[in-house]
Formats: sequence, structure tokens, C-alpha cells
Amino acid sequence: MVIRELFAYLWPHKWILMAGGSLGLVGSAAGLAMPLLAKHMVDALGEHRPMGGLLLALTVAVLVGAVVSALGTYMMERTGEGIVLGARHRLVDRMLRLKMADVDHLQPGDLLSRVTGDTILLRVVLTNGVVNSINAAFLLVGAIVLMAAMDGVLLMVVMLLVVVFIGGLTGLIMPTIRRTQKRAQEALGDTGAMLDRSLQAHRTVKANGAEEREIAVISDAATRARDKGLQVARWISLSRMTTRMAMQIAFVCVLAVGGARVASGALELSGLIAFLLYLFYLIAPIGQIVEGLVQLQHGLAAVNRIKEIEDLPTELIVTPAPLTRSEPAGSPPIGVRFQDVVFRYGEYRPIVHNGVTFDVRPGGLTALVGPSGAGKSTVFALLERFYDHQSGTITVDDRDIRDWPLAELRATLGYVEQDAPVLSGTLRENLLYAAQDATEEELARAISRTRLGDLVTRLPEGLDTPVGHRGVLLSGGERQRVAIARALLRKPRLLLLDEATSQLDAVNELRLREVIAETATETTVLIIAHRLSTVTDADRIVVMEAGEVRAVGTHDELVGQDNLYRELAATQFLLS
Repeated sequence: MVIRELFAYLWPHKWILMAGGSLGLVGSAAGLAMPLLAKHMVDALGEHRPMGGLLLALTVAVLVGAVVSALGTYMMERTGEGIVLGARHRLVDRMLRLKMADVDHLQPGDLLSRVTGDTILLRVVLTNGVVNSINAAFLLVGAIVLMAAMDGVLLMVVMLLVVVFIGGLTGLIMPTIRRTQKRAQEALGDTGAMLDRSLQAHRTVKANGAEEREIAVISDAATRARDKGLQVARWISLSRMTTRMAMQIAFVCVLAVGGARVASGALELSGLIAFLLYLFYLIAPIGQIVEGLVQLQHGLAAVNRIKEIEDLPTELIVTPAPLTRSEPAGSPPIGVRFQDVVFRYGEYRPIVHNGVTFDVRPGGLTALVGPSGAGKSTVFALLERFYDHQSGTITVDDRDIRDWPLAELRATLGYVEQDAPVLSGTLRENLLYAAQDATEEELARAISRTRLGDLVTRLPEGLDTPVGHRGVLLSGGERQRVAIARALLRKPRLLLLDEATSQLDAVNELRLREVIAETATETTVLIIAHRLSTVTDADRIVVMEAGEVRAVGTHDELVGQDNLYRELAATQFLLS
């Protein structure tokens, strides 16, 4: 099964691989003529015949072999890059379509290792390994045929010592090499994951003086990867030593037996010399075959790791999610209903929603409040269908959420996450990320509404200024405003704001509250808030606690009716 998967990468490139392999075969075959030409030259020397023609033929064989082999090598390397590109396309496409439940258990550093290191191993095994091994097998057969024509007795000595000895021992070693190589690649992936963890929290590491601890953790992971790599190296060294030892023993035996046959007159001296040259010629194809088998184990280990990702289920998106707005201007706002929704993040994880029931009416502002861990952010995760609820009903625009095509559902929503991620690139690219067809006037209006004008003016290249990895060159509040502007430019029918003003100062928070109130006159806004000051004017407030809805009402109604809400309001000095 894994072998079939491995060769599936080769199939689209089969013709160019065959062409490149054929050129390599022709180039190597030119080398097969050299020992035969050497035999004739020795005979000519003994008979005092001219050797000019033989020297010319030998020179032509060398030049033709070199040029044709170089061309074949280039074609193979070019094809190898195409194989790597195709494998990376497949992997990246798969990774970005994985379900969130699976992504939660994967480590970015290890995924990066699969896209980079494992795909490079594919190139090595599918070009140098497989094709070169096939060429080497043809050359091996050709050399054996010519050696048989010279002396069958000596050939039997070589076959017994080389083929049987090498073949038997190699067959025992190769499965072990594959297992150790897979463990080595997993260890390398762990190293990448540890490094990624530290780099993602670089400021936290420095602020807590944890550089030495993180260096030690990464160094330990790198040491484990080194140790696994050394295990692979030991087994590979053993296979190569076996090949060399068999060839050297064969040389001694051929020299001894061949010398006896020359002395008895059964074999000419020139024939023995040519046979020894062919024996040396066997070293390359036999070495390539053994090396190809070793690389095949590397490739099988790489395919196993790639296949682990390709076997994971993906989201059912019939068409790619649109990069532009799919809803016509003026589309009406939509409502949401949760009815007895039960959800947990995994079979053995605690219940996060336990019969959650509430309505979000079309248009206006609805807020979700409650202590941490109440399940508020999970509401947004379920609406975006990052996860599917286990029971109950969720409807969007009076339509079961599972009946919505994912691309259409997500094009209808605008989502501002709690940490307001900003991607590497320019400020303009980030603002237009979900609305690439937005006009300059629409962009300018979104910038003005979210008070980003001062930022654009301050940046050296304005909107075309790079914002750094994960927006590191922006402040937390600026990243939040960028995320809100990005969502507004999409003109969603339902806008989801998760703690959208948590990192803003009082002035900007007041301005964003006005923007949210203005937006709520055009579309449905559902906001998660820990600062109750941002939602006191909401049309409805849903109070959640421990995965359940305990109260629904306006700010004034909840202050009089719900103890938890009254306590939250009192702690934030919202009670007169």
C-alpha cells in the first residue's frame, strides 16, 4: 500500500523520468564498452598492432557517456523538483482544509517538517533512488552478460560472493533502516515543534527570563533527533560496508581463480584484465542499487508521515472559500437560534455547552456575557462550523447550519477573533484579506470608522507598509482595529466580535462602540464582552455560566433579575 502511494508521486512525471533514465542508461552503457576496448588494446599491444582507432573509440565513449549522463541527471533533478512541488501543493492544500478538531492536536513545527523535509526525501528516493536503481539494474545485467561471455567460471565466483551475500544481508537490514528513519523524521519534527513554540512566544520567553530553559528543551529535542539519525547512519554504514567487503573479497577470489586459469591456458591475460575491469564496474551499479534500497526506506518513512496528514478528514467545501464578498449590497441581516445545543471538544473532554438555548434576532446588537469558561467563544466556533455540535439545533437565517455550504456560510459571517490575528504582509493586504474587490472609497471609510487614519499616516509607506510577522510592528489595539476594519469591509450579514475592544484605550473604545452601534443598524451584531461597559446599550444580553444560558434581557432588566449579572456589573462599577 505504501509502495503504491510512493509511486503515485512518480506517475504524472513518468515520461520525462523515462527519458531522463534512458539518457542515464545510454551514458552508463557507454562505460560498458571501456573494459572491452581495453581488452582489445592489450591484445593489440601483444600483437604489435596499431591502437589509434581503439584510443579514438575509447575517447568517444568517455565523452558521449559524460555528456549524455549529465543531460539525464539534469532531467532527473528537474523532475525531482516538480515532484517536490506537487507533494507540497497536496500537503498544504490538505493542511489548510483540515478540521479544527484535528488541527488542535497537531504541532505547527512538525507540520512544517512534513512540508519541507519529508517532501525533499521524496525527491531523493523517486529520482536518485528508484530511477537510478533501475538503470543500475540494467547495467548490472549488461556487465554480467559480458562477463559471462568472457569466463563463466569466474562469473559464478562473483555471483556467489556478491549477489547472494549482498542480497541476503541487505534484505535483512532494509526494514530496520525504514523503522529507524521514520523515528528520526518524527524526532526532527518534534525539534521543529519545540522551536516553533518558543518563537511564537518569543516575548514571553524573554520577559520571564526563560531563554536558558527553552534553549535546553530545544537542545534536548535536537539531541534526540541526532541520536535517532545516528541509528540510521549506523545501519546505512553497515549496508555500505557489506557491499564494499563483498566486492573486495570477490576481487581477491577472481584474481586467484583467474590467475590459475590464465596459467592453465583456459583464459587469456587480456580476458582476465577485462573481467577485473568489469568487476570494478560492478561496484557502481551494485552501490546504486543498495543506496536506492536505503533511500527507498527513507521515502517509505516520508510517505507514511505525509499520508498521516492526507488521511485526516477535511471540511466539506465544494468550492474554494471566496476571497471577495458574495452577498450583494443591502442584503438583509440574519438571525441565529441555538436550541438545546450540546457540545464537547472531544469524546473524553468535558461538556462545554449543556443544552444552550437562545435567539439572536435579525439586526441590532446582541451580547454574550459571563465568566471565563462559560462557553461564549464556543458559540462563535460553532457558528463558523469550526466544530460540529453533538446534539440540539443551530439555525442561521432559519436554516439548519448543517444545511449551509461551508463557503456560503462563512462568506455570510464576519468574525473578529479575540487575539485579532494579523498576517505577515502589508497593512493594505490585511485590510483587504476577505474583500479583495473593495473599492478605495470603501477602504478609506473602513479606516476612518475604525480610527486607523493616524496609523496609516505614521507608517513610512502608508497602507503598503509591511506589518511584520503576525503584525508584530502594530500595537495590540491597532491589531484589533485592523481586524474590525477587515470584517466591516466584508459587509457581513452577521458580525461576530469576540472581545473586540479588550486592548483599546478609553477613547478608541468609545469610538469603536459607536462604530458597532452604527453597524448594528445595518446588520446583525453578536458580541462577546467581558467589559460590560461595551454592551450596556445592547438590544439583548445573554448571560452564560458553566455551559448554560441562565438569563436573557437588557442591561436594566438583568441588573434587577440576575444575581450573576448584577455581581459582574457591580465589580465593573456599572451600578449607580
